[in-house]
Amino acid sequence: MAARSIMFQGTGSDVGKSLMVAGLARAFTRRGLSVLPFKPQNMSNNAAVTADGGEIGRAQALQARAAGVPLSVHMNPVLLKPQSETGAQVVVQGKILGNAKAADYQQMKAGLMSRVLESFEHLKTRADLVLVEGAGSASEVNLRANDIANMGFARAADVPVILIGDIDRGGVIASLVGTKTVVDVDDASMIEGFIVNRFRGDPSLFDEGMRMIAEHTGWSSIGLLPHFAEAARLPAEDALGLTGNGQSKPSAKIRIAVPILPHISNFDDLDPLDMEPDVELVRVRPGTAIPGDCALILLCGSKSTIADLSVLKQAGFDIDIKAHLRRGGFVLGLCGGYQMLGRLLSDPDGMEGPPSTVDGLGLLNVETVLTGDKRLVSVEGRSFDGQAFSGYEMHVGVTKGDDCNRPFAMIGNHVDGAISADGRIFGTYVHGLFADDGQRSAWLQRLGGQSSALNYEAQVDAVLDRLADHMERHLDLDALLSIAR
Repeated sequence: MAARSIMFQGTGSDVGKSLMVAGLARAFTRRGLSVLPFKPQNMSNNAAVTADGGEIGRAQALQARAAGVPLSVHMNPVLLKPQSETGAQVVVQGKILGNAKAADYQQMKAGLMSRVLESFEHLKTRADLVLVEGAGSASEVNLRANDIANMGFARAADVPVILIGDIDRGGVIASLVGTKTVVDVDDASMIEGFIVNRFRGDPSLFDEGMRMIAEHTGWSSIGLLPHFAEAARLPAEDALGLTGNGQSKPSAKIRIAVPILPHISNFDDLDPLDMEPDVELVRVRPGTAIPGDCALILLCGSKSTIADLSVLKQAGFDIDIKAHLRRGGFVLGLCGGYQMLGRLLSDPDGMEGPPSTVDGLGLLNVETVLTGDKRLVSVEGRSFDGQAFSGYEMHVGVTKGDDCNRPFAMIGNHVDGAISADGRIFGTYVHGLFADDGQRSAWLQRLGGQSSALNYEAQVDAVLDRLADHMERHLDLDALLSIAR
């Protein structure tokens, strides 16, 4: 028997759709339902490795975790990974299809609907309820032709829609009512209800607002959802989660500086460090200098390593990094950050843009060639100090050189990464290192601090439980189940 399904679309980007689906996935799973998340099209450089050997957006990975199910490429059949201001890598059912400029992708979408529907049907046979997340804004009627992410999908798959508005950014009445006004009449008929998200203060003050929205749209109110502050403790989907400067922690013993480059990826590597009381994580953007008192400079992954390396140099971060090393500091490069640390970085096949070879930072005696199939795999191993870890790899490229003779880790029967002769510069292809409590503790001790008793994975699950409680208190979950079909 096919699952029931319901779709959550937004009046704009970042109105809380991903978190809404994660919380509902946990809530309905706790009610005894088999739940699966689905997002037809996602745009994010924060991705996760799936059990079936592909990649999906990190938001769908969190939603699957909330539902207690393994990750599948069918949960996010089309993933766009931005590589420039106007273009992105297109990943379909977990595998790279190619690169496309924004205008070209609008034409490509029509041919992708069949793959999207195929994945959706695959999930429907394996659950009681499929929670579908839209992308961007439902009111972007200029992009409606060939749409696979919002109303185009809802109509093709006959999935009822709940529209989410964000009161925190203001104008929520206009954005919800305005969406009803601008979308096609048949599209509007797919919308069965609305949710107002991120309310702060006395909810009774917005009773009239909820009544007005329902009156002007004809949609049912599913609820007014108060702001959930603990959302900051869950992995962010995209770079909007990096807009702040991190928590100021005057009593922290360790400062870790992270250059924020335009195509930063898999930056949820930072989340466990952010939660440690002894760590102040400083996000450094071009135009500012890397603090001179940091213990570690951490170079994250990148979707466009060569382009981000150029930005890093233009910002003068290369000078800051070398000064940091002269002061006795440590440097760790993860994935694309590891590739930047070497002498040379070559892209002979034009995987990131025009074929090129560029000088790296020259801090590790290694060279990287961006070639071959993308490596997507969960891994377990031991780092150079004997500390066990688990994580994942998600990269294109082969890195070789003398410093690889001092590997960062042993994974199964092969070595990973490199360490400089003085033992202060490290590079690895492994993501998720700091989510491993033992590995994180070892790093903090190496840097002169102490890890807390934080069990990172258990904390994420505890926050998901509290998010589900929040949904149960403030939303009409029974109404959502009655709307699903």
